[in-house]
Amino acid sequence: MKRRKHSGPGAGGPGGGRPPRRPGSSHSQDATPEARRSADGALQPRRDGAPGDGRYWIYGHHAVLAALRNPRRRRARLLLTREAEAQFSPEIERAQERLGERLELVRADREQLEARLGPNAVHQGIAAEVLPLPSPALEEVLAAAGRRAILLVLDQVTDPQNVGAILRSAAAFGAHAVVVTQHHSPPETGSLAKAASGGLEQVPLLRVPNLVQALEGLKKAGFWCLGLAADGTEPLDRAALDGRIAFVLGAEGTGLRRLTREHCDLLVRLPTRPGLVQLNVSNAAAIALYEWAGADSSAEGEPEGA
Repeated sequence: MKRRKHSGPGAGGPGGGRPPRRPGSSHSQDATPEARRSADGALQPRRDGAPGDGRYWIYGHHAVLAALRNPRRRRARLLLTREAEAQFSPEIERAQERLGERLELVRADREQLEARLGPNAVHQGIAAEVLPLPSPALEEVLAAAGRRAILLVLDQVTDPQNVGAILRSAAAFGAHAVVVTQHHSPPETGSLAKAASGGLEQVPLLRVPNLVQALEGLKKAGFWCLGLAADGTEPLDRAALDGRIAFVLGAEGTGLRRLTREHCDLLVRLPTRPGLVQLNVSNAAAIALYEWAGADSSAEGEPEGA
């Protein structure tokens, strides 16, 4: 299939003096309402903060330390064991310098962390209560994208583990954003952030009210929208992956919806064996990103005029 000519802007690219506090000097335990304990010693839920403001707990050192480094995070409440405090002291000090009083430290033991996060959370002795990140406008991301750019568009992918894993791959391969629908997509949660392993802090997660309109906006900005489908007309490794690309992926089982398919420029398939028609959506996203990155490397190795 002949590639559509780009009609958009595809050719152009776009404190204070307080000394740092030592970790431990600002711990609130029994002295503050945040750390008030019940009779069994468990930390009580916080009672302050706006109701329904979306606060949630990130856990695991990769996710938490990435959140503390993210300038878009303006406030955090850090819950950590003595061992984690000692291990991650330099990172905590840098976060204190950046956030000042907006970073609250609460020391806890592992039982208290499990009471807060649940027994199955792999927290590694550290967790942070944060607000959801603001979702940038699609126009902002498109304006910052260069001549060669990659986006991932998810059509009602609802599993937070899958979305988190996709964000992790997106960060690894330099994707500019992951686009999801406002409805039928998971909110920011600890399990999503854990699966993203820091990718949530590096790759913007955009929420759009209408996916078809978003695809049309991408096309106007010079993006070639490739839908991944088992019945795609062309193998992915034969598709033109230069310029601005948006990979569109559907939920497992249902795949891409009819209108989403119709608004893709081309449906492509992964060259899987006949016995296994469908991959996990996060695996499919990682393979597509790898193929895109490989196409970039191949293009750089070609002599001029080839």
